[in-house]
Amino acid sequence: MSWGTELWDQFDNLEKHTQWGIDILEKYIKFVKERTEIELSYAKQLRNLSKKYQPKKNSKEEDEYKYTSCKAFLSTLNEMNDYAGQHELISENMTAQIMVDLARYVQELKQERKSNFHDGRKAQQHIETCWKQLEASKRRFERDCKEADRAQQYFEKMDADINVTKADVEKARQQAQVRHQMAEDSKADYSAVLQKFNQEQHEHYHTHIPSIFQKIQEMEERRIVRLGESMKMYAEVDRQVMPILGKCLDGIVKAAESIDQKNDSQLVVEAYKSGFEPPGDVEFEDYTQPMQRAVSDHSLSSSRGEGKPEPKFAGKSKGKLWPFIKKNKGATPEDFSNLPPEQRRKKLQQKVDELNKDIQKEVDQRDAITKMKDVYLRNPQMGDPASLDHKLAEVSHNIEKLRLEAQKFEAWLAEVEGRLPARRQSGLYDSQTAPAVNNCAQDRESSPDGSYTEEQSQESEVKVLAPDFDDEFDDEEPLPAIGTCKALYTFEGQNEGTISVAEGETLYVIEEDKGDGWTRIRRSEDEEGYVPTSYVQVYLDKNAKGAKTYI
Repeated sequence: MSWGTELWDQFDNLEKHTQWGIDILEKYIKFVKERTEIELSYAKQLRNLSKKYQPKKNSKEEDEYKYTSCKAFLSTLNEMNDYAGQHELISENMTAQIMVDLARYVQELKQERKSNFHDGRKAQQHIETCWKQLEASKRRFERDCKEADRAQQYFEKMDADINVTKADVEKARQQAQVRHQMAEDSKADYSAVLQKFNQEQHEHYHTHIPSIFQKIQEMEERRIVRLGESMKMYAEVDRQVMPILGKCLDGIVKAAESIDQKNDSQLVVEAYKSGFEPPGDVEFEDYTQPMQRAVSDHSLSSSRGEGKPEPKFAGKSKGKLWPFIKKNKGATPEDFSNLPPEQRRKKLQQKVDELNKDIQKEVDQRDAITKMKDVYLRNPQMGDPASLDHKLAEVSHNIEKLRLEAQKFEAWLAEVEGRLPARRQSGLYDSQTAPAVNNCAQDRESSPDGSYTEEQSQESEVKVLAPDFDDEFDDEEPLPAIGTCKALYTFEGQNEGTISVAEGETLYVIEEDKGDGWTRIRRSEDEEGYVPTSYVQVYLDKNAKGAKTYI
């Protein structure tokens, strides 16, 4: 099957068909271009979607991602971000491997088509020129033959007429011979032109046109093959990213499978556990008896006066509803004393960890400055060591300041965790003797076992709990002095278990710093407490009894 033999007379139709083929290529290029734009738009929307639902830094929303379900959702957002990246890759590969190559090929195809059809038109013009020459030779031969025939007829007419002179007859005979010779020459010329035309026509339809049409056919078939290859590449570009897309989806599945509902439930407990003990049973109060109502040790009722019945049973309702009392609004105390015990411990521990990290950063900076100073001392040409003294002093001051801050929070943490028994006892007495306030979270204070109890009237509380308090101190002997100390700075002991000291004051040391930043001292037999270790200069008596006990 060859276009040169089968379609020898379809030059115009072939020209239209090949132009249609180029139009198809350009249409496919446009299709791929729109697909790449869709992929880019889709990737952009996926990225925006992932970014929209990412947790905001330093926000409450970021704390929610400690739960495994939220972590899985965060993993899903990250995987979708990678998923979007693969769609961007599809767009890039389609642009580079299909659009650019096809656009260049279309330009080459147009040039080749133009050259082939130019050769075809040139061959057609040549055969048409030969045909015109043949027609002209044929008409000339026809004209000369007619002229010769008329000259012959005229001669015969003159020869038959007796009135015509012999000279006229001879002249007519010569004219007839000339015309006859011209006809013979035209005949020979026409025969030669015809033979040449037939040869040219044979070459045109059996050699030139088949060769040109064969080139056009091959060009068209290459176009078809190239279009098919582009379609395969179109599918291959998608297939290349499928493993990565599959990994993204596998990542989402893996994140979903990592969700642990029990762990999330435990995190809820850790996040909201208050440390309160559930309220005990409310005793029956018999208002039919005029006797004094006794207050139970396990009751949460808060009588506001003796002999005054409360028609609304305020004590009973308060005992049931105290876990749900709203917190006071306003500024959060520095020691987080407004929080329940467990939550307060977590906040204090978090603050201590943050301060320790800050201290470590400052220590690292101090070490770096010290090393730089040593380098300057060994190599003065590199810098002046004295120029670092101010910075070194500033960093050291920051370290001391942060350590004092950390010691303060460690002391509060120790109080919550029960590492300072004397301060807990003092706190117990304060909480048991403090006046009652209206229903709020600050009405509750820590008891020795770590539970919170509602405050009752001063009289009833002292009557019931004071004996236990006294027994506890009766069994405890005063600690012996193991040395002395001198106050370097004035310290205002405003918290429970601390003692105020003035700068330059000398006191007795009864308990060394156990690593929490506090030293226990005594001013007199009835006045003792804790002060920050960094605020005093300690002079231990190594021969004192019990001096080696506190390590």
